[in-house]
Amino acid sequence: MTQTNQRILVVDDETPIRRYLRAALTAQGFTVYEASDGNEALQAVLSHRPDMVILDLGLPDIDGIEVTKRLREWSQTPIIILSVHEAENDKIAALDAGADDYLTKPFGTGELLARMRVVQRRQITNADEPVFQAGALKMDISRRLVTLDGEEIALTPTEYDLLKTLITHAGKVITHRQLLKMVWGEGYDDMHILRVNISNLRRKIEPDAARPTYLVTEAGVGYRLRVNS
Repeated sequence: MTQTNQRILVVDDETPIRRYLRAALTAQGFTVYEASDGNEALQAVLSHRPDMVILDLGLPDIDGIEVTKRLREWSQTPIIILSVHEAENDKIAALDAGADDYLTKPFGTGELLARMRVVQRRQITNADEPVFQAGALKMDISRRLVTLDGEEIALTPTEYDLLKTLITHAGKVITHRQLLKMVWGEGYDDMHILRVNISNLRRKIEPDAARPTYLVTEAGVGYRLRVNS
């Protein structure tokens, strides 16, 4: 059994799903907390301070998207959404709300654990990593701090990891496939997640998201962080 010392909050109104996830995650060394609805989930995050939230969209009181929005008002805890819905608009809504990943039911334990590992890797920082700067945009890796003209910018863990990848390769074009591999992991090919996170990132760091100054699209290829603007 792997010892992780990680606390996971599982939010699902279906007892069998919670029981299954508790058994699977406990076997991997995680400490698992449970919530059966949205309000209970919000309280559990305050009480248990989990390292990650696995959140079902279809909750009986507040849906998962609303729970995500409320959590993002004060918490950057990684969130993996579970849903029976495969529609693109559902994924976009969840990611727009601040979720880090989206997994469709039914799912295998192996896939869930792989997604969790990717999210966990984003939380690891190296105190010796430098400060990167492109124009007025500045990223202090060791402090996980992003500023624009000296003002701190609040990013989700995924947005942070995406910007870190782009800024550490500033001036170079990174293809869609390369970005997906670098940020989400090997074999990940969901372009919707990439496009939504790029859009959200632009809204936060660009003076005019419709006319990007920093995060430039290279049509049909990928994205580039412009060094001189």
